[in-house]
Amino acid sequence: MLNPAAAPPRTPQGRSSRIEPKKLVIPAVLLVLLVLMIANTKFLFGSQATEAAPGTFSPASYAQEKYQSEISPDIEKRATDLTTVATAIKADQAAAAKQYGVVSGSSAPVFSVKFTGTAAKPLDSGLVQVAVPGLPADVKVFVQVGPAVNGTAIRDATGKVEFSQFKNQIDYQNVGAELNNQVKQLVLKNVDKATIEGKQLSVVGAFQLVSPTSFVVTPVKIDVK
Repeated sequence: MLNPAAAPPRTPQGRSSRIEPKKLVIPAVLLVLLVLMIANTKFLFGSQATEAAPGTFSPASYAQEKYQSEISPDIEKRATDLTTVATAIKADQAAAAKQYGVVSGSSAPVFSVKFTGTAAKPLDSGLVQVAVPGLPADVKVFVQVGPAVNGTAIRDATGKVEFSQFKNQIDYQNVGAELNNQVKQLVLKNVDKATIEGKQLSVVGAFQLVSPTSFVVTPVKIDVK
């Protein structure tokens, strides 16, 4: 006769509550696999993650690819004599924008221009005023010579770089900044601001119409004579 005291305890359903060894094997294996996965995973943070992610848009790469191959040549091709553009703006800004400028959305028009004039002493703001013969007497012209290059005239001058081409406003803004960096690296790097005063500058560039009597030109080409 069996001793009832020797029988294993049973659950309310009548089954033994003893845990079988096999049931511990699977969780143990999973734990080992998890540890191995963590040990062999490289975690990236900040800019590392952005650069490593496949398909991530790079404003700097975009600017490097497009500036010399498309944007700068297009501005040079579009460039109209500055005196012609300034006279047209004084007469009728809307008509001048339609004839000589490029309008992106609701932004002010951007004009591609070329001119030759005499440089004044560079300002601390990174601008140098240029006296251009033939301009209306009340019109002042400044050229951005760095170190800072501001605005989006280079980005917007051709009409080929549009917001709809980018994922968001941040990428669109960053492209403008990186195109300005191309200007600094490729155009302004060889301009000696310390000796520019009194010299003749031949400039090709673009400006956004903020004031009809003060133009701030971002250059894509400067010849110092």
